[in-house]
Amino acid sequence: MVGRAGSGRQVLVTGATGYIGGRLAPRLIEAGHRVRCLTRSAVRLRDVPWAEQAEIAEADVLDHASTRRALRGVEVAYYLVHSLGSPGFEDTDRRAAQTFADAARQEGVRRIVYLGGPAPDRTDGASAHLRSRDEVARILATSGVPTVTLRAAVIIGSGSASFEMLRHLTERLPVMVTPRWVGNRIQPIAVRDVLHYLVGWASVPGDVNRSFGIGGPDVLTYREMMSRYARVAGLNRRVVVPVRTLSPWLSSLWVGLVTPVPGAIATPLVESLVHEAVCHEHDIVKYVTDPTGGLKPFDEAVRLALLRIRDAEVETHWSTGSWTRAPAEPLPTDPDWSGGDVYVDEHSERVKAPPSALWEVVSGIGGDNGWYSSDLAWTARGLLDKAVGGIGLRRGRRDPAVLRAGETVDFWRVEEVEPGRLLRLRAEMQLPGRAWLEMRVCDDPRGSRYEQRSVFVPRGLAGHLYWRTTAPLHTLVFGDMARNIARAAERA
Repeated sequence: MVGRAGSGRQVLVTGATGYIGGRLAPRLIEAGHRVRCLTRSAVRLRDVPWAEQAEIAEADVLDHASTRRALRGVEVAYYLVHSLGSPGFEDTDRRAAQTFADAARQEGVRRIVYLGGPAPDRTDGASAHLRSRDEVARILATSGVPTVTLRAAVIIGSGSASFEMLRHLTERLPVMVTPRWVGNRIQPIAVRDVLHYLVGWASVPGDVNRSFGIGGPDVLTYREMMSRYARVAGLNRRVVVPVRTLSPWLSSLWVGLVTPVPGAIATPLVESLVHEAVCHEHDIVKYVTDPTGGLKPFDEAVRLALLRIRDAEVETHWSTGSWTRAPAEPLPTDPDWSGGDVYVDEHSERVKAPPSALWEVVSGIGGDNGWYSSDLAWTARGLLDKAVGGIGLRRGRRDPAVLRAGETVDFWRVEEVEPGRLLRLRAEMQLPGRAWLEMRVCDDPRGSRYEQRSVFVPRGLAGHLYWRTTAPLHTLVFGDMARNIARAAERA
């Protein structure tokens, strides 16, 4: 039994630009393994923070010769590729798995690790998605290379297609008419726990050739998952009305309309939900121990997935600091429909004044100095906030020239100050979501440059409606604000 990898094996990660692979590769490096990543385009991995600590091999798993070259000298190969969402994905995945299996056997690979889906109760009535995943598992297992298949149902983490579908359905629809499958039982698992098991298999000794079900500690219906997601996300209670007549095909059209998950992906995912997905064994612990502290409950996994909105989109960038950030956070290689909705309004102005003059204006924002745009609009917003039980605009500020983190400025809270460079404010007005205003002072050969960014993270359908109805006015007011701050610095 092994609890933490550390034997320093040569491993290959396919799908390193994908959801799981992009999170697995740096964790294998951290565990002491020598990592080679197989990708069709090395450019896609050029700028990831861990790229210099991995070997990048350009290959296509449909091409036998290039796949063999990528597998040369590899002890453990992670097979994390699939073509879900593309036409004829079942045939493509079948040919890719066979090519990879043959190449792995010929190169003497000692183990293949495959992340698949739940085993369907029967193949004749199974969804195309589950049927294809199960077929790939069989091809790899009969390749002559010992293969470990981890079967996971819904993976909870920002960027997972299943989680994004759950997220957007719950956030955008306070009342849902749903098919009967919302009553089917599912055993979701946090993405960090999936990665823990994957990393562990790089160091397990001996030959193991079998499947393992992996799931978190909670067994829930899809309806319960939506209700608990709403509670963790701070949304009002969701009303779910199941009906008999809503077929999986109609359900997938509805999912494609309501969520940003592409229909080509939503359709097979919805069809998969017709089957219950509950683990019937937990034999994996005979080889890889559970994570320290145990598997993450559903609510905790959702909370971790939602934290990334603020951390990744507002306060920091994914590439800053350690590259082994929480796996529930998004990566730039994740699809553009993943990671939740974040609305951004940005403005930039070149200023014919030194950075010190520009910073003096920025750091003096609010209070008696106002907000450098329509006084009427800001006053109206303050009155509206008061009317709905908020704090209103005129809280003012402690000092007319100096701001410190934690202080208030009208209906904003100072979240971060880097003197001479950055001021970030968090909105404390009544909003159906969370909002930030970020102001930066940058160097420029002709003086300085002012960069302004406002970020809004909606909460529920009301949040999306709020942004869409106020966006034109928002752009006008904040655009004027950026221009007037630049002009004020020049006059100073």
